[in-house]
Parts: sequence; structure tokens; C-alpha cells
Amino acid sequence: MGPEEFVDVDTVSGRVRGRWREIPDSNARSAAFLGIPFAQAPVGELRFAAPEPVPAWEGVRDALAFGATAQRGDPGVTLIPEPSVPGDATLNVNVFTPDPTATGLPVLVWIHGGGFFAGSPASPWYDGRAFNRDGVVTVSLSYRLGFDGFGWIDGAPSNRGVRDWIAGLEWVQQNIAAFGGDPGRVTIAGQSAGGGAVLTLLGMPSAQHLFHGVWSLSGALADVSRERAIALAEKLATAAGVACDRAGFATLSEERLLEVQRAATAMTPAAMSEMMTTGLGLGPTVDGDLLTMSTVDSLRAGVGADKPLVMGTTDDEFTMALIGQEKLMRWIPRRVVLGRLGLTGTVRRDYLAANADVAKLSTARVAGRYLTDRMFRARLPIIADARGDAPSWAYRFSWPSGAFGFAEHCLDVPFFFDCLDGPAIEALAGPQPPQELAERMHSDAVRFVVSGAVPWPRWVPDETARVYDVPVRDQGDAYASVAPLR
Repeated sequence: MGPEEFVDVDTVSGRVRGRWREIPDSNARSAAFLGIPFAQAPVGELRFAAPEPVPAWEGVRDALAFGATAQRGDPGVTLIPEPSVPGDATLNVNVFTPDPTATGLPVLVWIHGGGFFAGSPASPWYDGRAFNRDGVVTVSLSYRLGFDGFGWIDGAPSNRGVRDWIAGLEWVQQNIAAFGGDPGRVTIAGQSAGGGAVLTLLGMPSAQHLFHGVWSLSGALADVSRERAIALAEKLATAAGVACDRAGFATLSEERLLEVQRAATAMTPAAMSEMMTTGLGLGPTVDGDLLTMSTVDSLRAGVGADKPLVMGTTDDEFTMALIGQEKLMRWIPRRVVLGRLGLTGTVRRDYLAANADVAKLSTARVAGRYLTDRMFRARLPIIADARGDAPSWAYRFSWPSGAFGFAEHCLDVPFFFDCLDGPAIEALAGPQPPQELAERMHSDAVRFVVSGAVPWPRWVPDETARVYDVPVRDQGDAYASVAPLR
């Protein structure tokens, strides 16, 4: 391995060394800088603290391997390969650039998903090489997860995970020019909880200077109420036998706190019902400090109205959770299953009429579509409408996976990153996912990062969305099927 394979860059904290890589099927190359800390390790006295700046270092710091992740242990089989990396210094960024000597390149910052309790920025899918090929500097960042990141702890700053996002974006503002990027042209993007994260940031007045556009894939907002957050903290403290404050939780090892967290947030039928009516129970909290109101209310008040926004969902985010029960559920009438999920009366009738194409398939399919709509798709028109005349665009990812026969959760991610040649794609998308669809979606994403617009009509006035299928098309009133739930 010769010295020409390495490249050094000066950050505000010190010099870092990355590695050049060739980009397949192109004449371009990409430099990867992995695991650069943007804050000190959140351990010891800093465990439940706001992120603290990293002290400067001397010499050259290797950035050749992914840094530690907040996700611990083997995550098992997941839809997106997101490995865990052991270690304490979990607050780090990965930077992928086509040319560190360039100036003014647009920047994409990616925030991973995982329900605010799992996930990792070290996924090979999040490698920015395709965006680099198209002239976009790409950053993926880590943040504290679960109760450490989002739990209510008396005596500790709230929303520590949100503060980590802000610290990571501040690092980008201070350092990205050294990697060829323009701090005045930053788009934030994420999927699932990450999609909710970028929407949360869009609605935060204090974060507006840190980015200039937002792309949310399957955004899962939390907006946990202060009361729910305190109730969960008390539940965990009781289960662990400690005082419900910072001193009490500090006595618990990371492993023990994760153990009681998993038990307290297990997805029982009762927990699923609560999540459908009140949203996620662990995530950004409306604390009256960092977040003073719900994201929708904040957007309705005009926060972020100067920022362009693209939002989208897959057509069947949660259907795969029920597809294994298809044979059993075929004997149960659709209205009975939907009633048990909380959909009754005229709303149920109107919903079934609006989704007749899915209802005729099977009880499991219509129940999965309803779960999808309650958790993801019905919220998109509400968010878009809350922004009024602000520049907003919507999409639907409708191409049916060759593995599942419908567009499931996470399916749009490898198309967004144009990485259909990556690992674990076939399990999610089937053996021959359409490369031309990846090229279309990815090129739309690049166009948005570069120009702040996409090549289809805005949401207002006719609720047009781009439909990512084969062929790609634009459709008016594209989210009409969720109208009974709005």
C-alpha cells in the first residue's frame, strides 16, 4: 500500500488521514475519512451530558476505519446492514469526498434510522461514493441512542441525541470546506427515525443555520410529550431499582440500562396500539427547552419555510410484519382485524373504499397497509400542508420488491444511494432490482442537493407526487388513499 493511497486533511481539531478508493463503473475516485470524532466520548461524567468539543490533537490521526457506534452487540438480521462497532467514542462522522482540494461542492449529511434505539452510520449502503461520483460531498453521523440519547433524566440535559445531531452539523459547518464542501450548501437527509430526525431539525428554530434543504425518507416523527417521557423514565428506574434521576441512572452499567430499556419498550400488542395513537415512545421530546412545540405545529408557525423539503414513503412500510400471518388471517374478516387495530365505523368504511385495490388482496395486506398509513403515510400530507406555500415535494416508492412483492420499509434506501451492487440487497429487493430506477431516484436526489429543487410539481395545490416505480411517473392526488385517516 503506497502513500498515494492516503490523503490528509486539516480539521479544526487536527489533521486526519483518509484513503482513496476507485468508484466502480466510472473513471472517478472517492476519498473516505472514517470515524472522525465531533465530540468527546459520552462516558463517565459525560455519559448523560450535552456533547462536549473534542480537544485538539497533534500529528496525524488515522481515519481509516469506522468509529465506535452507539448501537451495541450483534443487531441480528436487519433490513439494512448496519454493523455495531465497539468502543466509547461513539460521536463521530464519516466523510466521503470526490476532491478535498475542491471548493464549493454541495454537501449531503445522512442521519441513520433505527427507531431512535438502534442503527449505525457504518452501513456500506451509506458510503457516499455514488454521490461523490456526481460531485456531492457526503457525511454520515452517529448519535446517542435509546434512553442514553433520548430518555428523560432529572438533572441531565434533555434530548441528548438531538444535541448530538446539532453538534455533528456544527462540525460540518466548521470543517466541511477542508473536504471540498460548501458549508452554505448543506442538505440533511435520513430514513425512518433518521427521516424523523431531519424533520425535527427542520422544525427547530435554533438549528436553521446548520442546513439548507431536507430530504426525508419514511420519516418517523416522535415528538414525545414530556409526560410520556417522564413516565417511561419512572418505569425504567423502578425496574432497575434506582432513583429516577441522573445519579440513579449513572449507577447502571450500559448493559443493564439497555436490558431494562428493551423490556420496558417491548413491542407488545398494547404497546403497538399506543404507538399507533400517540407515536413512538422513545425519541425527541417536546421538552419546552430545545423543542418547545410539536414539529407539525412548528412548521405550521413558519419555522423552516425557507428550506426546500422532499418527503416520501414506501407504499407498504409495515406490511412485512404481518405477511407471515397471511394464511391464518385469511379467515378473519378485514373489518374485524381493522377494528382490533382501532379503525371503526365510517372511517373504516371510507378507508376500505379508498384502498380497495389492497383490500381485495388479503386481510394481512390491508392490515399491513393500515399500519403503514397510520405510522407513516397519513402524516406526510399533514406535514406538507402545514408548510403552506413553502417549497415541498412528495414521492411514493411503489416498486414491488422482488423479495416480498410489495414496497417494504427501507426498500428506497439503496435506490437513493444508487448502491444496488452493495451487500444484502437481494434479501430486501430480490435478485434483479432495476438499476434504471436507482439512477432516476439518485439523480433526483443529486439534483435536489445541488439546486434545492426536483423535476416534478410541488405538493401544493394538487398534491402531486413522484411515483418511483417502473416506469417512473408523476401522479396528482397521490396520497388520496390516506385521506380518511387525516
